[in-house]
Amino acid sequence: MADDIASSPSVRPPSSRRTVLQGMAAGMVSAAATVPHGVDAAPVPMAADTAVNPETRYPRPPFPRQSQPWPGLAGKMVPRPDHGEGTYRGSGRLAGRKALITGGDSGIGRAAAIAYAREGADVAIAYLPQEEPDAQDVMALIRAAGRKAIAIPGDLRDEQYCKDLVAKAHAELGGLDILVSNAGRQVHQASIVDITTEQFDETFRTNVYALFFLARAAVPLMPPGGAIIATASVNAFSPSEILLDYSATKGAIVALVKSLAKQMVHKGIRVNAVAPGPFWTALQVSGGQTQDHIHQFGAETPMGRAGQPAELAPVYVLLASAEASYITGQVYAASGGTGVG
Repeated sequence: MADDIASSPSVRPPSSRRTVLQGMAAGMVSAAATVPHGVDAAPVPMAADTAVNPETRYPRPPFPRQSQPWPGLAGKMVPRPDHGEGTYRGSGRLAGRKALITGGDSGIGRAAAIAYAREGADVAIAYLPQEEPDAQDVMALIRAAGRKAIAIPGDLRDEQYCKDLVAKAHAELGGLDILVSNAGRQVHQASIVDITTEQFDETFRTNVYALFFLARAAVPLMPPGGAIIATASVNAFSPSEILLDYSATKGAIVALVKSLAKQMVHKGIRVNAVAPGPFWTALQVSGGQTQDHIHQFGAETPMGRAGQPAELAPVYVLLASAEASYITGQVYAASGGTGVG
């Protein structure tokens, strides 16, 4: 999966506003091309001042119908998602920072991990043992950026694992000032009568309880200037009829983030959330969507396509960086033009 690894980022902060803007642009640009089925989604890197057409930047549906056993592997998806492996360019915006990212093996968490490393941060990722192949790819990418990489597999539904995860990340990274609670559980069901108590409980424990457990353990360890970032969803604001329990958890995450942000202001810790629309991740092909939805995934947006994880990486970088010092208690939506969020 690590087909094109970028060179290590500079660890010096940019010396001017122009340099900052150039670095941000470099991290977000890529070739404007529709990628055919079966070909990696990662586009060819382009110069920092190259404009791209967002409609045609990445693959558009229809996609092949496909499914994987939960939790799924990004490396087996067609087309393969772009996490920024060959496109993200850092500029030292997170130099010296220490980050823990859940679900860091694939999807949005993987994109954040790659970007954080290339921005100069050391990174620990949490993931399920079944996701080891994807996790090892990410470890290699973080180390290729010249940063420390820590892999801590386990199940976020387990309160003790969450406590141990934070403690181990803090110890092995030599500190902790960024927490990204990103891992999620999503299982589609046509009706409330089809949602078992077990599924409902697993979805809430993965999406909401884990955020609570992790934040509670991390806050005493985080210095002023720290950042907590949760992954919510546009389903918090416009719930899908087939994602009742998932949508409910995302609404809970938004409320938790806004409340916690107020608590943390005087500790100097900012708390925000990102609310993605349809993004092409393993979550979708491992029970998160019906086969018909997979086939036309993202087609309902005005942009006519799904988002790629690499397109959210700059948002997670911004919310973790000192540049966002006046941003807390906010929810940043990215939904392909729907206006939801």
